[in-house]
Amino acid sequence: MKVSLYQEFKVLLVVITGALLNAAALNLFLIPAKVLAGGITGIAQLVNSMLEPTSFHISTGILLLLMNIPVIYAGWIKVGRRFTLYSTISVALTTFFMAVIPLHPLTNDILLNAVFGGVVQAIGSGITLKFGASCGGMDIIAMILTRVKDRPIGFYMFALNGVIILSAGFLFGWRRALYTLLQLYVSIRVVDAIHTSYVKLTAWVVTDKASELQKAISVQMYRGITKISAKGGYTNKDKDLLMIVFTRYELYRLKQIIKEVDPRAFTNIVETTDVFGLFVRKKDA
Repeated sequence: MKVSLYQEFKVLLVVITGALLNAAALNLFLIPAKVLAGGITGIAQLVNSMLEPTSFHISTGILLLLMNIPVIYAGWIKVGRRFTLYSTISVALTTFFMAVIPLHPLTNDILLNAVFGGVVQAIGSGITLKFGASCGGMDIIAMILTRVKDRPIGFYMFALNGVIILSAGFLFGWRRALYTLLQLYVSIRVVDAIHTSYVKLTAWVVTDKASELQKAISVQMYRGITKISAKGGYTNKDKDLLMIVFTRYELYRLKQIIKEVDPRAFTNIVETTDVFGLFVRKKDA
């Protein structure tokens, strides 16, 4: 229990740090330079900009929180409580930090704002993903799509970000739209470097406790598992080889399950470009 509480405290600390970095990226770089972020954050920036000429004003942070409410609700129903809870905490803390951090640019150079805004925001998102949580928005939508049906997530994210870039062009001019595109590119590259660029991964686990691992993974992750008989090349002992295909959002949780059940298991995580057939194990009725 102590190990579990320590792990959860560590994840919470990472979520707080990630939210602080996201808020800093927005208030110190992106919002003052009128460079849009990707996903729901970018949509919140767009709505805020369209409301500026009117008498009705609402901050980007509050808009981000409000737009995430239906997404978080769907995630709670479709994905699971732990992932959605940490995502909710992340969104709420980002809103709080945006209210605390002054909306003041560190530089007036739009190029530096786009690059450093993308880097700082991506570091926050990347470390949050690495520890099995998310910053809400498109991460939860991606999890829902992979749980409900195996769909090409990249297409939806590309389409949404494409709309954001076009909107930036019409609202702020095409020069700023190009800087928005640069920010998105930098952000994606940094997140990929910290976490992983592949949405799906495959774990090969050599273990002496195959039955216990199968049960724990099936209950906590709802993933199908293929069990293969194997033999140790050095010890010549009979072992079991488990193959599990899962999403990058579940990587942290899978590592924790393996460490808890069989710390001596040998695990190899490889990138998976595509999956055919049954990917998600249906929950028991």
